[in-house]
Amino acid sequence: MMHKNQRYMAIMRALELAGSCSVMDLASRLAVSDETVRRDIKALEAQGQVIRVHGGVVLPGGSAEADFRKRMNQQPEEKRALAALAAAQVRNGDTLMIDSGSTTAYLAQALLGHRDLFVITNGTEIARTLVRGTGNRVHVTGGEVRSDDNGIFGETAISFMRQFRARLAILSIGAVHAKSGFMNFHLQEAEIARCMIEQSLGTMVVADHTKFSNLAPVAVCGFATVSTLVCDRPPPAEMVRQIAENDGIVLSCEPTT
Repeated sequence: MMHKNQRYMAIMRALELAGSCSVMDLASRLAVSDETVRRDIKALEAQGQVIRVHGGVVLPGGSAEADFRKRMNQQPEEKRALAALAAAQVRNGDTLMIDSGSTTAYLAQALLGHRDLFVITNGTEIARTLVRGTGNRVHVTGGEVRSDDNGIFGETAISFMRQFRARLAILSIGAVHAKSGFMNFHLQEAEIARCMIEQSLGTMVVADHTKFSNLAPVAVCGFATVSTLVCDRPPPAEMVRQIAENDGIVLSCEPTT
């Protein structure tokens, strides 16, 4: 069995990679009981290294999510496959709202095979990609550009988006949990996502498997709001059940076993 200091290091490494972890996931990774993990988390919180949230733990100071460039380099093949599957749900001539994120950046590349898209986005990198597409019209929100991912957030961005209506909001997400729904690490990201949901007829979330059963501090929406969840691997059965009960669908790059 690992010494407690080894467990502390393993927990911090997991958080640096995933941004957040559930108690259940950490217990499985460390091969210890849930109670041992809770004690370790309590000790790390006392040292100011982590923040406990319902059912899990995140990093403090709003830095619970990995750097954007780091996220772009995590699971690139899985994200390309995920992006291709999500792009297949988009029609030529569609009106889309797309939020800023590493997964949606891959999606923008996958959408270059489409034409005549009308896109509203708070992601300057997404805009730069999609404006190259044939017949596309791209609108970028106003506001201050965040240096990490070149995303734009805040009240100015939200006010701009409220001028539009879209068939589909396409959202990246920080975490998905069967009990807590869809979450993000920053309040401004969640506010943008909720605005896009309100202004769109349907909502598609694109999420790789590392987001499943993790936790983030800010709620975005419940399972009833999401019409389509696109992922690289099948999500836990409880998530599939809740989405299906609300007439949503799950699309996975890997078939359910």
